[in-house]
Amino acid sequence: MSAPTTHRTALVTGASGGIGTAVVERLAADGFAVAVHYAGNRERAEEVADLARRHDVPTLVVGADVADESAVAAMFDEVERTLGGVDVLVHTAGVMRLAPLAELDLDDLDAMHRTNVRGTFVVAREAARRVRDGGAIITFSSSVVRLALPTYAAYAATKGAVDAVTMVLAKELRGRDITVNAVAPGPTATPLFLEGKPQEAVDGLAAMAPLERLGRPEDIAETVAHLAGPARWVNGQVIYVNGGIA
Repeated sequence: MSAPTTHRTALVTGASGGIGTAVVERLAADGFAVAVHYAGNRERAEEVADLARRHDVPTLVVGADVADESAVAAMFDEVERTLGGVDVLVHTAGVMRLAPLAELDLDDLDAMHRTNVRGTFVVAREAARRVRDGGAIITFSSSVVRLALPTYAAYAATKGAVDAVTMVLAKELRGRDITVNAVAPGPTATPLFLEGKPQEAVDGLAAMAPLERLGRPEDIAETVAHLAGPARWVNGQVIYVNGGIA
């Protein structure tokens, strides 16, 4: 079923994750038709899509390896065919593996580079070709680029690359009324963030913010919704959403 003309359409990658899920639900609540992307767990993606359907908006579940250009092109094809086009691309898909630099497994570095850097290039390239004029492209960076926390060197390096891609692409899309921004969350209570961390480490990270708590996925989704909708004069920026820790 094609989306009614009253709906703008958002494609959210990594939608099965904590932040991606919150973004899907928020954009659906704002009236967007939503394409829910997954890489490996379709069942979880269908659960996220059900959250969007509660808001009575057209919803589609699509799978793709974000680092595979053919798969990503096919994903955009399916969204265009079923929902009519793409107005907003939110690229939350990413992986994080932590280790001190001296102990870093280069296979972990390569895995993060493939998803976080190559994946961002592939998805952003397709979005630059497909997002309709007047739309928005929103990538995901991280506050650790600025915080420079121990064990985060490899992950922060991949997110620094995302920052560069985002700022350059914003200038390259001159004349099309498309905004391009990156959202850089701080410590946020998601499975990706909490996995493998002892409680004392989580408590210490929560205490860093003047607001004295971890971020919630809904906090990040609120910023995404602003960039996807009314924030038409915010462009080529990395927006730090971290409660004031950096």
